[in-house]
Amino acid sequence: MAEAEDRDWQRLDKWLWCARLSKTRSACAALVERGAVRLNRQPVDKPHARLRPGDILTLAVGGPERGVVKVWRVLALAGRRGPPAEARSLYEDLEGPSAGPA
Repeated sequence: MAEAEDRDWQRLDKWLWCARLSKTRSACAALVERGAVRLNRQPVDKPHARLRPGDILTLAVGGPERGVVKVWRVLALAGRRGPPAEARSLYEDLEGPSAGPA
């Protein structure tokens, strides 16, 4: 089963780190454990949750004072933690600039 990881699915904390949501993988794991992540509308508190292409992530980032919510569709699994441009190719931002009020 270890061969299927990173090919068919990926750990949520690892993918978030590769997508550059945070500087460290442990910070990504803490975000998940805090309950700030939903996977396909379901609350997730386990950093080892399986993430697959097509999944929808809802992320509460920035703390309570900022209250930023991001909604991403997973487009691809990460092969490595690359530069920001490569990280942005892993997901589609469903709350893009056109999603706000006119």
